Amino acid sequence: MIIPMRLMKEHQKGIIRRVRATGELGRRIRDLGLTPGTPIEVQGRAPLRDPVAIKVRHFRLTLRNNEADYIDVEVEDNGS
Repeated sequence: MIIPMRLMKEHQKGIIRRVRATGELGRRIRDLGLTPGTPIEVQGRAPLRDPVAIKVRHFRLTLRNNEADYIDVEVEDNGS
């Protein structure tokens, strides 16, 4: 199942399938190493659920939800 990164749950893993952002935001996201085929894991969220912390390429990165909305991730559909 493919969902926006923003909707991923804490400790959920997935693989980036598409970055829909264009222009400067798209370039910035890709420069951070968030490219199609990259495995990620949600590490946690701030108390108000923004930003989201993810593990990608052996480092921790935080993204605002408005940035995470542009990143589509394939996750296992475990029925939850």
